[in-house]
Amino acid sequence: MENKNHIELENVLPADIEARSFEIIRSELPHPVPEDLAPVIIRAIHTSADFEYADSLCFSKGVMDIARNALKNGATIVTDTNMALAGINRGALEKLGCRKICFMADPEVAAAAKENGFTRAAASVDKAASINGPLIYAVGNAPTALVRLYEKISSGEMKPDLIIGVPVGFVNVVQAKELIMTAGVPYIVARGRKGGSNVAAAIVNALMYSITRK
Repeated sequence: MENKNHIELENVLPADIEARSFEIIRSELPHPVPEDLAPVIIRAIHTSADFEYADSLCFSKGVMDIARNALKNGATIVTDTNMALAGINRGALEKLGCRKICFMADPEVAAAAKENGFTRAAASVDKAASINGPLIYAVGNAPTALVRLYEKISSGEMKPDLIIGVPVGFVNVVQAKELIMTAGVPYIVARGRKGGSNVAAAIVNALMYSITRK
């Protein structure tokens, strides 16, 4: 069919679309990014088409190695939404012997949230505190989860191997992200209001792919 508008499309094979997207992202980055952090930064941009993540993503010292070590040792990845849960690549997860879980629909969590007068996201943190082994907590929606994580860490009841703090929104989002960066545990946080479940899942995937796709 003739294209009357004469719009030129790139001829890219389906299998090459992701690689080509990453090439474009690297060529359009506003500045160079540290190569060890690039897998996470570039995948976050790839997921959102938002180049601000090149500046807003913050990483605690040595977090990439810490995260990979947790994944290699069969980490449990807890998410604050079922959307983030669904976005975590099952194939990579199984290769690493890890598992993913979300407690937001758990009846016990719903009951605890109602009884205590706080959100299900906060009640989910309480339930996750009993998980044994390496723990990665990925938050893409609920700042109350980050606040509760901070409280549980401060009381010595939890010590996650990694917190991914990228909730999106306006109420207490910025404050919760800043708070969790003072908790004394490894983190990857998107400063500011931007984030989302898709970004949380993308960061988890980037960490897993940095092991499984080498």
